[in-house]
Amino acid sequence: MRQTAVAHIAAFIVSGVALRMVSEYNQILKERLDNENYEKLAALQNPKLHAFVADYVQLCNPDTIFVGTDSAEDVAYTRRRAVELGEELPLATEGHTVHYDGYYDQARDKENTRYLVTPGVDLGEHLNTIDKEQGVREVRDYLRGGMEGKEMFVRFFCLGPRNSEFAIPCVQVTDSAYVAHSEDILYRPGYETFRAIGDSQDFFRFIHSAGPLTESNTSEQVSRRRIYIDLEENLVYSANTQYAGNTVGLKKLALRLAINKADKEGGWLAEHMMLIGVHGPGGRVSYFAGAFPSACGKTSTAMVPGETIVGDDIAYLRRRGGRVWGANVENGIFGIIRDVNSQNDPVIWNSLHTPGEVIFTNILVAPDGAPHWLGMDEGCPNAGRNHSGQWRAGDTDPDGNRITPSHKNARYTIRLDSLSNCDPKLEAPEGVPVAGIIYGGRDSDTWVPVEESLDWAHGIITKGASLESETTSATLGAEGVRKFNLMAILDFLAIPLGRYVRNNLEFGRNLEKPPLVFGVNYFLKDEDGNYLNSTADKRVWLKWMELRVHGSARAIETPTGLIPRYETLRELFREALKKEYTRTEYMQQFSTRVAQHLEKLERIENIYRKQAPDAPAQLYEIIAAQRRRLEEARAAHGDVISPDCFSTPDEMK
Repeated sequence: MRQTAVAHIAAFIVSGVALRMVSEYNQILKERLDNENYEKLAALQNPKLHAFVADYVQLCNPDTIFVGTDSAEDVAYTRRRAVELGEELPLATEGHTVHYDGYYDQARDKENTRYLVTPGVDLGEHLNTIDKEQGVREVRDYLRGGMEGKEMFVRFFCLGPRNSEFAIPCVQVTDSAYVAHSEDILYRPGYETFRAIGDSQDFFRFIHSAGPLTESNTSEQVSRRRIYIDLEENLVYSANTQYAGNTVGLKKLALRLAINKADKEGGWLAEHMMLIGVHGPGGRVSYFAGAFPSACGKTSTAMVPGETIVGDDIAYLRRRGGRVWGANVENGIFGIIRDVNSQNDPVIWNSLHTPGEVIFTNILVAPDGAPHWLGMDEGCPNAGRNHSGQWRAGDTDPDGNRITPSHKNARYTIRLDSLSNCDPKLEAPEGVPVAGIIYGGRDSDTWVPVEESLDWAHGIITKGASLESETTSATLGAEGVRKFNLMAILDFLAIPLGRYVRNNLEFGRNLEKPPLVFGVNYFLKDEDGNYLNSTADKRVWLKWMELRVHGSARAIETPTGLIPRYETLRELFREALKKEYTRTEYMQQFSTRVAQHLEKLERIENIYRKQAPDAPAQLYEIIAAQRRRLEEARAAHGDVISPDCFSTPDEMK
């Protein structure tokens, strides 16, 4: 086997690396790896992979190197090492552990997450870039010797279901057993996938080092935290950080690579979307993808009682047989734990209180080993260990800020199949047929609770590409500030805005049965600032969308889209929530607020004219057409228009 691997390397040139260099890389691996781990790597007859690993073995200089296969033994080794190295601490419940990041290393580092670009490449003003030569030199200097005295973990994973058209092989090199363990939970194993692809160069690479560590086992040089993304090489560098959003390469870092890959290849999309199965009449299940900015209801929608979850965060969408098919990139959840409780999140709550593999991060642990977080059912103890170290109520940090018992961004990591509502098609190689796509924002005065677009292009532009989220005074500063976030993906875009919109428009063109596109808004308020819907009402909106994708419910056409009939919603509220829904509520929620819609169109158009010079002409045409419809409706019916003004029963669609 070793002779075959060596022969393979000797016959191949990787990314312009000379034959002599390939031989040198192989020699490095033989000298630095023990026989068992060398054989594991050599069995994957991929010179590009070998060169990548050898390069960072030489640069980072670890004491030992572990190459993990898909075997239960190798997965268990990674988990065990996370505890032995002190990166995870056991909790009272069997299988549960807690990991702590450094006090100032608790979130994605947007400022130091940059794309490496060569001269002449322009990704647009919204993307943070750095000259490739400069960036590579800087981050490699930070990685140099970063694993001295530590163990290197070489792990293989697969984005999307294995043995499917969705699958993308990935290799993660890291000195953090916590990172590798997290990926064991969140992603499909990929060693056998690498064995199957042979010498293919089509895979994602991730190199991470936490760098020098403090006495508390956290990254010491956070000021040198860097996350650099090389789209040309499908390679991500991460240095001097431990927070999963900066280090778990297959999460949002891989999403950026996948967006770029989809753009180059054409015909598919990588999206920041959940995937759920909505259960309709007669046992029917209809699958919906959905994109929501943070704090707009994505997780609560993915976990609506009575429905099933395929994924909560990232989906790949492909065209096949005239339809759209989707797959969850992951098979686990890295979720925000704040406010998870038994009343609002019973399925997640049960998983977090059942023996089994769960990683908590940056929560409070009581002296008895029980986890506590903000917004949970039980009261909080006055002392314990948290992200600041040993903590007591009233403690402040060096800046004088009160230290919360659990960090506001504290997380949990679990496998999806630990949830009782996990959809049986999670691992289906063909994915699931996507009947509808949902875009949801936080909007106090414009969008109705649920609305279907007039067609695919209208939905992409007026629902997805126009998505906004209002800030709240409780958490994000001044209330009511609208933040533009098209398709909830702005932070992760790897291509110019205009090209991304064009790709979405093209994706749905000429499909025999494109998914219906919906906009939802759970945050509409009355003039006194009171919410017009309860948190449970989203179950009804999902049931209506499920009926619409099968043509089982008529709708009313307004200038901005198709809305439910009152009679349909009244029956759905009775069936789904055992609740009476009044016509007064309906009129409040589903009236068209013309002035607010026109203001929104102006905001969105100005954003694209300023930030997306390559935006397709169709975007402006659709905005202009919607503006004309709204102005004509206002001339006929006034500034706030009830649903009754738009149709009679014979005209309902």
